[in-house]
Amino acid sequence: MIKSLKTFKLKEKRVLIRVDFNVPIANDRVVDDFRIRAVLPTIQYCLKAGANIVLMSHLGRPNGNHSSELSLIPVGETLADLLEMPIKFSDDCVSEDSHDVSLGLRGGEIHLLENLRFHPEETQNDSVFSAKLSKHGQVFINDAFGTAHRNHASNTGVTHNFIHKGMGFLFEKELQFLAEGMTKPKRPLTVILGGAKIDTKLNLIHHFIGNADHILIAGAMAHPFLKAQGKDVGNTTVDASIIAAAKTIMSKARGKTKLIFPIDFVCAESINHGNVTEICVVGKVPDDLMGLDIGPGTVNQFSEVIQDSGTILWNGPMGVFEVDGFHHGTQKIAEKIAAVTEKDIMTIIGGGDSAAAIKKFGLMKKVSHVSTGGGSSLELLSGNTLPAIYSLEI
Repeated sequence: MIKSLKTFKLKEKRVLIRVDFNVPIANDRVVDDFRIRAVLPTIQYCLKAGANIVLMSHLGRPNGNHSSELSLIPVGETLADLLEMPIKFSDDCVSEDSHDVSLGLRGGEIHLLENLRFHPEETQNDSVFSAKLSKHGQVFINDAFGTAHRNHASNTGVTHNFIHKGMGFLFEKELQFLAEGMTKPKRPLTVILGGAKIDTKLNLIHHFIGNADHILIAGAMAHPFLKAQGKDVGNTTVDASIIAAAKTIMSKARGKTKLIFPIDFVCAESINHGNVTEICVVGKVPDDLMGLDIGPGTVNQFSEVIQDSGTILWNGPMGVFEVDGFHHGTQKIAEKIAAVTEKDIMTIIGGGDSAAAIKKFGLMKKVSHVSTGGGSSLELLSGNTLPAIYSLEI
């Protein structure tokens, strides 16, 4: 069992919260505050309960070196604006000065620590470093689902030093949708997979064979499967090492789960030719063209399945949605998912590029849940135990 935030007495306590503020920053400004906003309910609850708050997070991959470009200062400024209150900041997460600031917090103040990964001990899950981090709080709350698949000092190491530990509202919501929601989903269960990181999703496909009624496969993921069926994909790049795995999956799914692939593509010579495209039927893509988005026939085919689903899980775009001209397929599928959500169909977006697509098309609030964790959501949905979840068990 994992304790939820509401089970703790927080008045005049220092609450150390692991948050996921790994957000895009450009020109010293936060470009996308989705992950910051997602943790606000936890922070605001602690403030109303009379707690003093210490926040810790990583940003990027500085590999144990201090980098001004990966400082959390812009994040602190954004958080202060969202909460409409000042935020204290320490430029080292385990310095003596930072501990003094945490110990001196009064009256519902917030203290943000500098990037955890400026110290190599964070990713090494060093016990001494974990102990130093733990000195910042009396209660530990993990609300960083996006790092739950990592065995690091700030999310697993510190838990050994706390009697009082639990999860925040965001973490709890993620588990509610991605774990509990998938235990007995309303049928038919449809899984939609796309994107370019094919190898990271093979375990997910294997897990849902026999569990899902339909698996729709598009984006770069579709091409190895089509190639495995002997269909020509033109000049589209295909990872040859995945073709054997694709054949195994198709064989395993036969009679258990219906795998559905694109029947047409929006094609061009390269991603730089979004304004010069043509629709190509699968198996007849010219040698000089690449399939960079699903075509209108596939949109209709996928939409019919979505329309008749009871639960939908979507992870990965249908094409190169970031480039105008190759965004239509992803947008149409996103809009269809949003439309069926209004009919009481549970729709879960698995984080990463899917979340970015949903945001781009203004549909964040029109689906049941958008996960903040790309890798964590994939691991959890694949049936794997996440270290940060296990470490919170009492």
